[in-house]
Amino acid sequence: MPELPEVETSCRGIEPFCVDQQITRIKVRQPKLRWPVDADLARKLKGKTILKVERRGKYMLLQTGRAALMIHLGMSGSLRIVESSVEAAKHDHIDVHLSNGKIIRYNDPRRFGSFIYNTEGNAHPLLNKLGVEPLSADFNSDYLYAVCQQRKVSIKTLIMNSNIVVGVGNIYAQESLFMSSINPKKAANKISRKRIESLVVAIKHVLAEAIKAGGSSLKDFTSAEGKPGYFQHAHQVYGRGGEACNQCGTTLKQIVISQRSTVYCGNCQR
Repeated sequence: MPELPEVETSCRGIEPFCVDQQITRIKVRQPKLRWPVDADLARKLKGKTILKVERRGKYMLLQTGRAALMIHLGMSGSLRIVESSVEAAKHDHIDVHLSNGKIIRYNDPRRFGSFIYNTEGNAHPLLNKLGVEPLSADFNSDYLYAVCQQRKVSIKTLIMNSNIVVGVGNIYAQESLFMSSINPKKAANKISRKRIESLVVAIKHVLAEAIKAGGSSLKDFTSAEGKPGYFQHAHQVYGRGGEACNQCGTTLKQIVISQRSTVYCGNCQR
Protein backbone atom coordinates (compact mmCIF):
# COMPACT_ATOMS: atom_id res chain seq x y z
CA MET A 1 0.00 0.00 0.00
CA PRO A 2 1.36 3.47 -0.82
CA GLU A 3 2.33 5.13 2.46
CA LEU A 4 2.87 8.78 3.37
CA PRO A 5 6.15 9.18 1.41
CA GLU A 6 4.59 7.65 -1.70
CA VAL A 7 1.51 9.86 -1.41
CA GLU A 8 3.67 12.94 -0.82
CA THR A 9 5.73 11.97 -3.86
CA SER A 10 2.56 11.77 -5.94
CA CYS A 11 1.43 15.19 -4.69
CA ARG A 12 4.74 16.75 -5.61
CA GLY A 13 4.76 14.90 -8.93
CA ILE A 14 1.42 16.21 -10.18
CA GLU A 15 1.51 19.67 -8.60
CA PRO A 16 3.59 21.48 -11.27
CA PHE A 17 1.20 20.28 -13.98
CA CYS A 18 -2.14 21.04 -12.38
CA VAL A 19 -1.89 24.11 -10.13
CA ASP A 20 -3.68 27.10 -11.70
CA GLN A 21 -5.17 24.80 -14.33
CA GLN A 22 -8.90 24.50 -14.93
CA ILE A 23 -10.63 21.13 -14.86
CA THR A 24 -12.24 20.87 -18.28
CA ARG A 25 -13.59 17.34 -18.08
CA ILE A 26 -13.59 14.24 -15.91
CA LYS A 27 -13.87 10.82 -17.52
CA VAL A 28 -14.91 8.02 -15.16
CA ARG A 29 -14.52 4.60 -16.75
CA GLN A 30 -15.00 2.60 -13.57
CA PRO A 31 -17.05 4.17 -10.74
CA LYS A 32 -16.89 1.12 -8.48
CA LEU A 33 -13.96 1.96 -6.25
CA ARG A 34 -13.78 1.61 -2.46
CA TRP A 35 -16.75 3.95 -2.39
CA PRO A 36 -18.81 4.54 -5.55
CA VAL A 37 -17.68 7.63 -7.44
CA ASP A 38 -20.29 10.40 -7.27
CA ALA A 39 -22.25 10.36 -10.52
CA ASP A 40 -22.17 14.18 -10.46
CA LEU A 41 -18.42 14.44 -9.83
CA ALA A 42 -17.68 15.65 -13.36
CA ARG A 43 -20.43 18.27 -13.25
CA LYS A 44 -19.38 19.54 -9.82
CA LEU A 45 -15.72 19.96 -10.78
CA LYS A 46 -15.97 21.05 -14.40
CA GLY A 47 -14.70 24.62 -14.77
CA LYS A 48 -13.07 24.66 -11.33
CA THR A 49 -9.43 25.76 -11.06
CA ILE A 50 -6.99 23.70 -9.01
CA LEU A 51 -5.43 26.23 -6.64
CA LYS A 52 -3.07 23.91 -4.77
CA VAL A 53 -2.29 20.28 -4.07
CA GLU A 54 -2.14 19.21 -0.43
CA ARG A 55 -1.83 16.01 1.56
CA ARG A 56 -3.59 15.07 4.79
CA GLY A 57 -2.47 11.68 6.01
CA LYS A 58 -2.70 9.43 2.96
CA TYR A 59 -5.32 11.60 1.25
CA MET A 60 -4.42 13.89 -1.62
CA LEU A 61 -6.46 17.09 -1.78
CA LEU A 62 -6.75 19.00 -5.05
CA GLN A 63 -8.10 22.27 -3.67
CA THR A 64 -10.45 24.31 -5.84
CA GLY A 65 -11.55 26.93 -3.32
CA ARG A 66 -14.68 25.93 -1.43
CA ALA A 67 -14.28 22.29 -2.39
CA ALA A 68 -11.57 19.74 -3.07
CA LEU A 69 -11.14 16.54 -5.01
CA MET A 70 -10.01 14.11 -2.31
CA ILE A 71 -8.06 11.13 -3.63
CA HIS A 72 -6.90 8.02 -1.80
CA LEU A 73 -4.61 5.62 -3.64
CA GLY A 74 -5.85 2.57 -1.76
CA MET A 75 -3.78 -0.62 -1.97
CA SER A 76 -2.51 -0.31 -5.52
CA GLY A 77 -3.49 3.06 -6.94
CA SER A 78 -1.25 5.54 -8.70
CA LEU A 79 -1.54 8.83 -10.56
CA ARG A 80 0.18 9.76 -13.80
CA ILE A 81 0.40 12.97 -15.80
CA VAL A 82 -0.14 12.05 -19.43
CA GLU A 83 -0.86 13.85 -22.68
CA SER A 84 -4.47 13.83 -23.88
CA SER A 85 -3.44 11.70 -26.87
CA VAL A 86 -2.29 8.78 -24.68
CA GLU A 87 -4.77 5.92 -24.83
CA ALA A 88 -6.09 4.57 -21.54
CA ALA A 89 -4.70 1.22 -20.43
CA LYS A 90 -6.24 -1.55 -18.37
CA HIS A 91 -7.17 -0.35 -14.86
CA ASP A 92 -7.00 3.33 -15.90
CA HIS A 93 -10.29 4.17 -14.20
CA ILE A 94 -10.44 7.98 -14.07
CA ASP A 95 -9.05 10.86 -16.14
CA VAL A 96 -9.04 14.47 -14.93
CA HIS A 97 -8.59 16.65 -18.03
CA LEU A 98 -6.87 20.00 -17.53
CA SER A 99 -6.89 23.23 -19.52
CA ASN A 100 -3.19 22.83 -20.41
CA GLY A 101 -3.96 19.63 -22.33
CA LYS A 102 -2.61 17.32 -19.63
CA ILE A 103 -4.53 14.53 -17.93
CA ILE A 104 -4.23 13.35 -14.35
CA ARG A 105 -4.79 9.62 -14.88
CA TYR A 106 -5.75 7.30 -12.05
CA ASN A 107 -4.82 3.62 -12.30
CA ASP A 108 -5.91 1.12 -9.65
CA PRO A 109 -5.90 -2.65 -10.32
CA ARG A 110 -7.50 -3.53 -6.98
CA ARG A 111 -9.96 -0.61 -6.91
CA PHE A 112 -9.52 0.08 -3.19
CA GLY A 113 -8.84 3.77 -3.78
CA SER A 114 -11.35 6.60 -3.81
CA PHE A 115 -12.27 9.88 -5.55
CA ILE A 116 -14.46 12.05 -3.29
CA TYR A 117 -15.89 15.55 -3.69
CA ASN A 118 -15.14 17.21 -0.36
CA THR A 119 -16.80 20.46 0.72
CA GLU A 120 -16.03 20.03 4.44
CA GLY A 121 -12.26 20.45 4.47
CA ASN A 122 -10.54 18.73 7.40
CA ALA A 123 -13.96 18.35 9.06
CA HIS A 124 -14.78 15.59 6.57
CA PRO A 125 -15.49 12.30 8.39
CA LEU A 126 -12.50 10.63 6.74
CA LEU A 127 -10.15 13.37 7.95
CA ASN A 128 -11.48 14.73 11.24
CA LYS A 129 -10.07 11.98 13.46
CA LEU A 130 -6.62 11.84 11.93
CA GLY A 131 -3.67 12.47 14.23
CA VAL A 132 -0.88 14.98 13.79
CA GLU A 133 1.32 15.11 10.70
CA PRO A 134 4.71 13.53 11.52
CA LEU A 135 6.72 16.14 9.62
CA SER A 136 4.98 19.06 11.31
CA ALA A 137 6.06 20.93 14.44
CA ASP A 138 3.02 19.48 16.24
CA PHE A 139 4.67 16.08 16.22
CA ASN A 140 7.33 16.48 18.89
CA SER A 141 8.66 14.66 21.93
CA ASP A 142 6.30 16.47 24.32
CA TYR A 143 3.31 15.27 22.33
CA LEU A 144 4.46 11.69 21.78
CA TYR A 145 5.71 11.18 25.35
CA ALA A 146 2.39 12.40 26.77
CA VAL A 147 0.50 9.97 24.52
CA CYS A 148 2.84 7.09 25.40
CA GLN A 149 2.35 7.61 29.13
CA GLN A 150 -1.32 6.68 28.72
CA ARG A 151 -0.78 3.58 26.54
CA LYS A 152 0.40 0.05 27.37
CA VAL A 153 0.40 -1.15 23.76
CA SER A 154 3.66 -1.87 21.95
CA ILE A 155 5.44 1.23 20.71
CA LYS A 156 5.21 -0.05 17.12
CA THR A 157 1.44 -0.40 17.39
CA LEU A 158 1.18 3.10 18.86
CA ILE A 159 3.17 4.93 16.20
CA MET A 160 1.20 3.14 13.47
CA ASN A 161 -2.11 4.39 14.92
CA SER A 162 -3.33 7.07 12.49
CA ASN A 163 -5.42 8.67 15.23
CA ILE A 164 -2.16 9.53 17.01
CA VAL A 165 0.19 10.27 14.12
CA VAL A 166 -0.57 9.79 10.43
CA GLY A 167 1.48 8.04 7.81
CA VAL A 168 3.92 5.98 9.87
CA GLY A 169 3.19 2.71 8.10
CA ASN A 170 4.76 -0.68 8.66
CA ILE A 171 7.94 0.00 6.70
CA TYR A 172 8.68 3.35 8.28
CA ALA A 173 7.75 2.25 11.81
CA GLN A 174 10.28 -0.60 11.62
CA GLU A 175 13.02 1.58 10.17
CA SER A 176 12.42 4.38 12.71
CA LEU A 177 12.48 2.00 15.66
CA PHE A 178 15.74 0.51 14.42
CA MET A 179 17.29 3.95 14.01
CA SER A 180 16.28 4.91 17.56
CA SER A 181 17.41 1.51 18.99
CA ILE A 182 13.96 0.74 20.44
CA ASN A 183 12.55 -2.79 20.52
CA PRO A 184 9.21 -2.70 18.65
CA LYS A 185 7.63 -4.96 21.32
CA LYS A 186 8.38 -2.57 24.18
CA ALA A 187 5.31 -1.11 25.94
CA ALA A 188 4.87 2.56 25.02
CA ASN A 189 4.47 3.66 28.65
CA LYS A 190 7.79 2.06 29.61
CA ILE A 191 9.94 4.14 27.27
CA SER A 192 11.90 7.06 28.69
CA ARG A 193 11.44 10.60 27.51
CA LYS A 194 14.99 10.66 26.12
CA ARG A 195 14.30 7.61 23.96
CA ILE A 196 11.01 9.10 22.78
CA GLU A 197 12.96 12.17 21.68
CA SER A 198 15.21 9.90 19.64
CA LEU A 199 12.20 8.16 18.12
CA VAL A 200 10.60 11.44 17.03
CA VAL A 201 13.86 12.48 15.35
CA ALA A 202 14.11 9.06 13.68
CA ILE A 203 10.53 9.13 12.33
CA LYS A 204 11.03 12.57 10.84
CA HIS A 205 14.38 11.57 9.35
CA VAL A 206 13.19 8.26 7.87
CA LEU A 207 10.09 9.81 6.30
CA ALA A 208 12.05 12.75 4.91
CA GLU A 209 14.65 10.44 3.39
CA ALA A 210 11.94 8.23 1.90
CA ILE A 211 10.25 11.25 0.32
CA LYS A 212 13.60 12.41 -1.04
CA ALA A 213 14.13 8.95 -2.55
CA GLY A 214 10.66 8.93 -4.09
CA GLY A 215 9.09 6.49 -1.65
CA SER A 216 9.64 2.78 -1.20
CA SER A 217 8.89 0.82 -4.35
CA LEU A 218 6.18 -1.61 -3.33
CA LYS A 219 5.21 -3.91 -6.17
CA ASP A 220 2.16 -1.81 -7.06
CA PHE A 221 3.56 1.71 -6.69
CA THR A 222 5.37 4.07 -9.02
CA SER A 223 5.50 7.84 -8.91
CA ALA A 224 3.55 10.33 -11.00
CA GLU A 225 6.41 10.33 -13.51
CA GLY A 226 6.40 6.55 -13.72
CA LYS A 227 9.66 6.24 -11.74
CA PRO A 228 9.82 3.77 -8.83
CA GLY A 229 10.91 4.83 -5.37
CA TYR A 230 14.42 3.92 -4.27
CA PHE A 231 14.11 4.05 -0.47
CA GLN A 232 13.94 0.23 -0.41
CA HIS A 233 17.68 0.19 -1.03
CA ALA A 234 18.12 1.88 2.38
CA HIS A 235 16.01 -0.57 4.40
CA GLN A 236 17.90 -1.68 7.50
CA VAL A 237 15.33 -4.14 8.84
CA TYR A 238 12.10 -4.17 6.82
CA GLY A 239 11.89 -7.34 4.72
CA ARG A 240 15.25 -8.60 6.03
CA GLY A 241 14.19 -11.19 8.62
CA GLY A 242 16.86 -13.90 9.02
CA GLU A 243 19.58 -11.72 7.50
CA ALA A 244 22.50 -10.18 9.35
CA CYS A 245 22.04 -6.79 11.01
CA ASN A 246 24.04 -4.20 9.08
CA GLN A 247 25.08 -2.63 12.38
CA CYS A 248 26.20 -5.56 14.55
CA GLY A 249 25.92 -8.72 12.46
CA THR A 250 23.30 -10.37 14.66
CA THR A 251 20.60 -12.33 12.81
CA LEU A 252 17.50 -10.15 12.51
CA LYS A 253 14.34 -11.53 14.14
CA GLN A 254 10.97 -11.61 12.43
CA ILE A 255 7.79 -11.60 14.51
CA VAL A 256 4.18 -10.45 14.20
CA ILE A 257 2.89 -7.38 16.09
CA SER A 258 -0.75 -6.38 15.68
CA GLN A 259 -1.03 -8.73 12.71
CA ARG A 260 1.85 -7.04 10.89
CA SER A 261 5.18 -8.69 10.12
CA THR A 262 7.96 -6.98 12.08
CA VAL A 263 11.72 -7.31 11.78
CA TYR A 264 14.17 -6.04 14.38
CA CYS A 265 17.61 -6.62 15.87
CA GLY A 266 17.51 -8.17 19.35
CA ASN A 267 20.98 -6.82 20.06
CA CYS A 268 20.70 -3.24 18.79
CA GLN A 269 17.09 -2.64 19.79
CA ARG A 270 16.31 -2.85 23.53
